[in-house]
Amino acid sequence: MLVVVLAVGTIVPVAAPPGALLVPTALWVALFVAFLVATAVLLMSEALRTAVLYTVYGAQVLLVGTLVVLAPGAGWLPILLVVVAAMSTYVVPVRVSYATIAVNTVVILVAYGGDGGLPEVALMAGLYLFLQVASVSSTLALTRERTMRQELAEAHVELRAAAVLRDEASRTDERLRIARELHDVLGHQLTVLTLELETATHRDGERSREHVERAKSVARDLLGDVRETVGELRRRAPELTESLGAIVRDVPAPRIELTIADDVAADEEQTVTLVRVVQEVVTNTIRHAGADVLRVEVDADPGGGLRLTARDDGRGAEPVHHGNGLRGIAERIGALGGTVDFDGSDGFRVEVALAPATTPALARGGAR
Repeated sequence: MLVVVLAVGTIVPVAAPPGALLVPTALWVALFVAFLVATAVLLMSEALRTAVLYTVYGAQVLLVGTLVVLAPGAGWLPILLVVVAAMSTYVVPVRVSYATIAVNTVVILVAYGGDGGLPEVALMAGLYLFLQVASVSSTLALTRERTMRQELAEAHVELRAAAVLRDEASRTDERLRIARELHDVLGHQLTVLTLELETATHRDGERSREHVERAKSVARDLLGDVRETVGELRRRAPELTESLGAIVRDVPAPRIELTIADDVAADEEQTVTLVRVVQEVVTNTIRHAGADVLRVEVDADPGGGLRLTARDDGRGAEPVHHGNGLRGIAERIGALGGTVDFDGSDGFRVEVALAPATTPALARGGAR
C-alpha cells in the first residue's frame, strides 16, 4: 500500500494532463505530503494514544478526500481511498471503517459527478465501493486470524505452564509421601539398632557378638533404604530444562531460542518460579512485542545462584510500564531473595538473578 501511495503521488503531478488539477501543483503536492505524513504516523499507531490516533486518522480521511476532489482528471488517484479504507481497520473500530467507505463514495460522486453521465459516475462509484468493501473485509479477516493465532499461542503457553506446575505439585506430594515413609521406616530401624547396640554393651563374649551382628544387619538394611529413597527423590526432583522446554515448545511465533547451561542447578521452588517467569515473558512477547525472535538463557553465577535473561527483537517499551505481569514477576523473584531488571530501550529485556538454592543436594539431582 505504501508503494501504491508513493507511486500515485509521484505520477499525478508529473503525468496528469493539463487541467487535471484544480489548484496549483505546488499546493496539491503539499497536501499530498501532509497525507503521506499522516499515513506514516498511523503506521506507528501502537505507540500513539487513542485521542491522537483518531485525530490523525480524521486528518488522513480529510486530506485524501481533498486530494481526490482537487484532481478529478487524475484517473488512478481514487485508489488512495481504497488504501485509507484498508488502513482504517488497524486504527479505528469497524463501524468507523464502513463510515469511511461511505464518505469516500460521496467524494467520488462529488469529484467525478460533473465530468460524465450518471451511468459512468455510478459505475465508477460502485467499482471503488466494491474495492473498499473488499479491502476492509480482507484486512478484517487477516486481523481476526492474527488475533486468533495470538490467543491460541497464549493459551498454548498457559496450558503448558499449567501442566508443568501440575507435574511439580504431583512430585511434591510424592516426595512428602516418601518423606513420611522414610521417617516411619528409618525411625523403626534406628530404634532397633540402638536397642541392639545398647544390649551388646551389657553382654560379654558370644552373647554380645550376636547383638552386634544383628545391629550390623539392621545398619545394612537401613543404608539400603536410604539409598533407595534418595535415588527416588533424585529421579523425581524437578528438571529445569524439561520444564522450561515444555513451555516454549511448539509456539508458532515468535521463534523462541532456549539455552540452559550444563552447570545450572535449580531446586523445586526455583524451578516453579522460573516457569512462571518464562510463561509471563513469552505471553507478553506474543501479546505486545511484535518480535520475530525471543532468546531465553539460564546460567549459573559464580556465587551459586541462577541468572535468567530473556530478550526479544521487538518494538520495546520506553519507559517500561509495570503492569500486573511485570509486578508479578518482581514479587515472585523478591520472595526468593532475588532481583529482576526490565529494559525496553532495545527490544524488551528481562534479567532475573536468584540466590543459591537452599537444598543443594536435591537441586543437583533435579538439574542432572
